[in-house]
Amino acid sequence: MSFRRVVWVGHFVCPLQSWLNQRDHSFRDRIEVVSMDGFAGYASAAEAAVPKATRVMDPFHVVRLASDKVTKCRQRLQIETTGRRGRRGDPLYKNRKTLLTRDSLLTDGQNARLDDLWAFDEDYQPLYQAYLVYQRVIDAYEMKNRRQAKKAMSHLIDQLRVMKGKAHKEIAQLGRSLHKRRRDVLPFFDRGVSNGPVEAINGRLEHLRGIALGFKSLNHYILRCLIHSGGLTNKINAL
Repeated sequence: MSFRRVVWVGHFVCPLQSWLNQRDHSFRDRIEVVSMDGFAGYASAAEAAVPKATRVMDPFHVVRLASDKVTKCRQRLQIETTGRRGRRGDPLYKNRKTLLTRDSLLTDGQNARLDDLWAFDEDYQPLYQAYLVYQRVIDAYEMKNRRQAKKAMSHLIDQLRVMKGKAHKEIAQLGRSLHKRRRDVLPFFDRGVSNGPVEAINGRLEHLRGIALGFKSLNHYILRCLIHSGGLTNKINAL
């Protein structure tokens, strides 16, 4: 299948499904893998239009889903223990970035601060558990053996699925989300497909949208996207 650059109007399920349905059957039959982020609408569109294709949820978005739960747990405990949002001197707020750092990248000072945080208040135990889950998600993607990594992720999803209780509600939410998207999360370890190249281009296009003063014409927007992302290699003196 030849590569094409596509800019399409819309972000939700209907535009994507409409675009796929406009392609002929031979085109859709050649689609083997659909890599996507965590938006459920993309999974629904792929299921309807290309049911034989393997859906893969990008690792970045799985890790991001876990990190969001760590942040939400920290924010909840901040309100419950202090009655207000975090301030610079608060232990939880002070370690907000450290909590999202890969444990193998932590300095001795950061490890010491986390140890102090866990010992500061027993009410922080739910955050500690969420932090460990977050690190286990990352560990699964870091494993060299794909078969063992898939087994580790599957086991983690099974464990999180049965989590209950108000104290661990963020972990329970993560478990339900991962279980619901299990068919999209686990195939990564078989296919190894990443949405990284698309996200890299999207980053440049988001930057373009940020510095632009607005586009009234879709054609103009597509042209600027191609220029900004290096899609037009020939020199254009008119611009």
